[in-house]
Amino acid sequence: MAKITREAVLAALSKVQEPELHQDLVTLGMVRDLVIEADSVSFSVMLTTPACPLRGRIEKEAREAVEAIGAHPVTVKLDSDVPNDGRMRGLVNAPMRNAIAVASGKGGVGKSTVAVNLAVALAQSGARVGLLDADIYGPNIPTMMGAPNMPSPVDGKLIPAESYGVKLMSMGYLVKPGQPLIWRGPMLNSAIRQFLSDVEWGELDYLIIDLPPGTGDAPLSLAQALPLSGVVIVTMPQAVSLEDASRGLEMFRTLDVPILGVIENMSYLTLPDGSKMDVFGQGGGEAMARQYDVPFLGGIPMNPNVRIGGDSGKPIIVTDPESDAAKALKSLAEAVAARISVSALTGNNIPTIDII
Repeated sequence: MAKITREAVLAALSKVQEPELHQDLVTLGMVRDLVIEADSVSFSVMLTTPACPLRGRIEKEAREAVEAIGAHPVTVKLDSDVPNDGRMRGLVNAPMRNAIAVASGKGGVGKSTVAVNLAVALAQSGARVGLLDADIYGPNIPTMMGAPNMPSPVDGKLIPAESYGVKLMSMGYLVKPGQPLIWRGPMLNSAIRQFLSDVEWGELDYLIIDLPPGTGDAPLSLAQALPLSGVVIVTMPQAVSLEDASRGLEMFRTLDVPILGVIENMSYLTLPDGSKMDVFGQGGGEAMARQYDVPFLGGIPMNPNVRIGGDSGKPIIVTDPESDAAKALKSLAEAVAARISVSALTGNNIPTIDII
């Protein structure tokens, strides 16, 4: 048998495509730490996100490609390096590679639930994640993350709370419980900027931002203060929710913020016999995404444990990871991470949309 060479291994791996970037692993520079000892070959594949939904496929194809040239055993290690979207975020004093807003046109659609579980899912994958509660008037993230208190400031900087591996900041930490915020636009703008400039976030792969519902001062201030990698729109299947979600899309289109896709929450209820009940209608989120030519990222089934997890500060993706809702949320986190990586590495902004 011919000696296995570095060139032969790289030639084999150059035939393995990264499924979403549509280029081979070698061209993309994803093959690292290649070691050859006789017939034994080991190397790392540097993924673009630890939440890569196709990591198993990439590992399998890379292993088989090298085994095909006679190597044995073949050891493949999967690592990750989240790319930076290239946007300048001058208000933030630490590297923040990607900023993802979670938005809706109306309240009550589960936007904060989606933001919390997306953040925790990305942190579980190994990413460095922050969660900014920008819902100034209704800051629920501290409760939903089971982190009612934040550390004391250090050298004039606010120190984020941390829960489930996610760094947290919220107006809920800065006001007394139950105290209403009766603020006009300029005060909102100042608070949001302070959450960016005066918080010691550290280096983050992803900052998830839970926006308030609607198209008012807070989402406008945030989008103008912090260049966003993209926005996820959360809706429900019924017509009223879809109408309001469309208004949210229109606002972000006007602000030139890329639309990552649409998530439909409370898509259906699974009954004890396994059948599905469409409590709020059927297929509205998918139809909306199709109409506006943006991705439909997926639906989240109704599950009482989602509400219980939010009230108790124990997200369902932690307490019941094998549930239908938790699996859907994990899949959505992977889809969002993949969309962000493709956009950052191809150098192309995800296109915004025109709403007719």
